[in-house]
Amino acid sequence: MTKISQVSVGAQDATSKLFRAREHSVEVEARPLGGDDIKPRKFNPPLPRRYYLYLLAPAIGILAFISLYPFFWLIFLSMQDVDIMGGNWVGLENYANLLTDRRFLNGWSLLLKYSAACLFLQLTIGVILAVIVNNSRYEKVLVTALLMPMMMAPAVAGLLWLFLYNGTFGWYHWIMESLGILGSASILAKADTAMAAIVMVDVWQWTPLITLIALAGLKRVPRDQLEANMVDGASPLRNFFAITLPNLYPVLVIGVLLRFMDNFRFIDHILVLTGGGPASATKILPVYLFEVAFKFFKLGRGAAIALTLLLVTIVLGKILVSVFDKPKGSRS
Repeated sequence: MTKISQVSVGAQDATSKLFRAREHSVEVEARPLGGDDIKPRKFNPPLPRRYYLYLLAPAIGILAFISLYPFFWLIFLSMQDVDIMGGNWVGLENYANLLTDRRFLNGWSLLLKYSAACLFLQLTIGVILAVIVNNSRYEKVLVTALLMPMMMAPAVAGLLWLFLYNGTFGWYHWIMESLGILGSASILAKADTAMAAIVMVDVWQWTPLITLIALAGLKRVPRDQLEANMVDGASPLRNFFAITLPNLYPVLVIGVLLRFMDNFRFIDHILVLTGGGPASATKILPVYLFEVAFKFFKLGRGAAIALTLLLVTIVLGKILVSVFDKPKGSRS
């Protein structure tokens, strides 16, 4: 029995030595490692800023060459009397002559009238069409159909409407003559109706752009505001002017700027339809610029007109942005 007890005690001692916990020295103080000592491995370390500048340098150089170089060359050219035979330095004489040029001033007047009429009609009709198309059963089909005129080249659109306005076989001329709106003469042949004719062409082709932009804005109008206003007893018309239209201002600014700049640049359909006539009734400033620079080869005078047109476009564009952005600021 004594030997058996000794053997069991020895086995217990061996087992306790085998599975006992590790002993730590009391002299070692356990402390957490500092945050600076742990540095996680970075698989994609940030690149220096100059690396991105190196990548952008070719694109910036090309853009500077195709934009800044023509701009400064335009300024240099506007201070010379340049024609097909050569040129000489005249300083600011070209700009001074514009102040007394009756055709230049009349071109500005016609351009402002033309642009104002186009913007008003396109905004009004475009927003109305967007409201009608929004959430309709055939929305995709209607949007596709409305965008078809915008896909047409302006010169082709002008040629199409030239046939429609024709006094002999034009459908639109026949309709207006049957309604007593026009006589036997074409709408493009009369000075008091030619401007309305080219405005109609521009409205027909570019109203779909405003419709598309306004339709995108209608998709982001908050539904909770509309429903809350209707619960308060507001009619759909009042709901539109109180909730929907203010939310459309940011996107309408984009549409107004695009169409405003296009009206100051695109003259393809005007050249096809009237060429600035009859009797300079549709000779807006870009058409006059085209004639001076590329028909009579007065490149110095044309450069002065172009630079004046560019500066006024920038100023009027900023004014339009401030006017259309004011309702947004007043709400905040």
